[in-house]
Amino acid sequence: MLSRLIVVSVNSLKGCGPIGAGLVHASRSLHTSPQSLAPLPPLPEKGGKVRHGIFPEELFQLLYPKTGVTGPYMLGTGLLLYMLSKEIYVINHETFAAASIGTAIIYGVKKFGPTVANLADKINEEKVAKAQEVKDVAISSLTQAIDDEKKEQWRVEGRSMLFDAKRNNVAMLLETNYRERLHMVTNEVKRRLDYQIALQNLHHRLEQEHMINWVEKNVISSITPQQEKESIAKCITDLKVLAKATQARAAA
Repeated sequence: MLSRLIVVSVNSLKGCGPIGAGLVHASRSLHTSPQSLAPLPPLPEKGGKVRHGIFPEELFQLLYPKTGVTGPYMLGTGLLLYMLSKEIYVINHETFAAASIGTAIIYGVKKFGPTVANLADKINEEKVAKAQEVKDVAISSLTQAIDDEKKEQWRVEGRSMLFDAKRNNVAMLLETNYRERLHMVTNEVKRRLDYQIALQNLHHRLEQEHMINWVEKNVISSITPQQEKESIAKCITDLKVLAKATQARAAA
C-alpha cells in the first residue's frame, strides 16, 4: 500500500508547483538513466504557498480529491492521536519546552520577520546593484575593447593603402630626380654646344674682320694720290648735284 501510495503521489506531483517538481527530480536522481545529466530548472525566487506556517499547499491539494476539504486536518489529527495513544510520542517536559521555543520563534518571526526581510532585501538589492555596476563596467570595457579592436582592424586594412601611397611617393621622387638630372644633362650639353657655336662664330667674325682689314689695306694701298684727288672731286660734284636737286624739290 505504501509503495502504491508513493507511485500515485509522484504521478500527481508532476502537475503541481515547485515542490512537486523538486520531488520528481529527487526521485529521478536515484536512477542511472541519461536524464540524470540533463540541466535542472532554475530554483524559484519565492517559495510556494504554505498553511499554518509549515504545511505546504500542495499536500492539501493532493488530499482534497480523496478526502475532501477536512481530510488533511482529520489526517493530521488522527496521526497525532494515534501517536499519543500508542505512546509513540510521549508528552513530557521537553514537549512544553519545544512548544515554548516554537511559540517564541513564531512570535519573533511575526514580530521581526518583516523588518529582517526588508533589511535582507535591502542588502540583497545593494549586492545586486554592485554586481550590476560591475557587470555594466565590464560590458562597457569589453565594448570599448571591441571598438578598439575594430579600429585596429580598420587601421590594418588601411595600412596597405598607406604603403601604396608611400610606394607611389618614392616612385615620384625617383622620377623627379631622374628628370632633374636629365634636365641638368640637357642644360650642360646645350651650354657646351652654345660654347662651340659661339667659338665658331668668333672664328668666323675674326676671319671676316681680318679679311675686311686686309682688303681695305690692299685697296687703300692700291689707290694713288691722283686717283684719290679725282675721287674726292667726283664726290664733291655728286654732293653739289644732290644739293641742287634737293633745293629744287623743296621749292616745288
